[in-house]
Amino acid sequence: MTSSTPDAAAAGTWRLGDLTVNRIGFGAMRLTQNGPAFSDARTPHDRDRALTVLRRAVELGVNHIDTAAFYFSPLRSANELINSALAPYADDLVLTTKVGPGRGPSGDWLPWSRPGQLRGQVQENIRQLGRDHLDVVNLRMNGPAPISDHFGALAELREEGLIRHLGLSNARPDQLDEALAIAPVVCVQNRYGIGSISHSSEEILRTCGELGIAFVPFYAIAGPAREAGARATTEHGAVLDVARAHDASPAQVRLAWTLQQGPHVLAIPGTGDPAHLEANVAAGTLHLTDDELRRLTDLGPDAG
Repeated sequence: MTSSTPDAAAAGTWRLGDLTVNRIGFGAMRLTQNGPAFSDARTPHDRDRALTVLRRAVELGVNHIDTAAFYFSPLRSANELINSALAPYADDLVLTTKVGPGRGPSGDWLPWSRPGQLRGQVQENIRQLGRDHLDVVNLRMNGPAPISDHFGALAELREEGLIRHLGLSNARPDQLDEALAIAPVVCVQNRYGIGSISHSSEEILRTCGELGIAFVPFYAIAGPAREAGARATTEHGAVLDVARAHDASPAQVRLAWTLQQGPHVLAIPGTGDPAHLEANVAAGTLHLTDDELRRLTDLGPDAG
């Protein structure tokens, strides 16, 4: 790949409702810690470097940042870092957040909230980010339970003006149908990547494309390793072969494969390393051949 300064706009754009974003975005979860997310092994990232990464992301054209109030480690909060680094926010910067799960004051994981608690979670994100409303709020699911009460509560907050657009995270096809019967959905965030393709996510990927909804994979680089990160397992030989053919890194190949699943697919890779950030953004210019795409798509769960 070329060594010129990367530009997030090179991968094209998509619309989240009435908001246009570059398809290469940024996920804020890994800004807050080294080590697996939500584990006792977490240690906080250097604050100044985290702020530098956020500012550099915007300089490189990133205008879609994914975050959540429950993204925090013992000494770092993703929302606070975003506020400190980027406020006052550029007019074209879209901040997407999630509610549903939560974290207690000591960091203990609370996997699912009651519908009546969502207002407080939305207000907490607004306060931490220093906004008067949230651009996009995703309801983060925790299993196959019906979601009408939860999504309906968010739809009410949308009507009040606290939320501009709604989305889903970790959703099943039936939950997407359920949500669409209540209010418009502008994006779906699901686990999806080389070696991490489920029938459910394939169905939602296709449905989102048909309906003009953004599909936003998480763990696109990490694959089956998930929170532990891409380096938790040995990279698959096929990914390495494609990377060598393009003078690219395996992470860049995984991002390029993700983006080539459809024009409605967005990427939100996260990192606390400025060099990795630039490499991730540069992946938007990497074009894989049809044969390479098929070869990578056919890899199983050991491809993480």
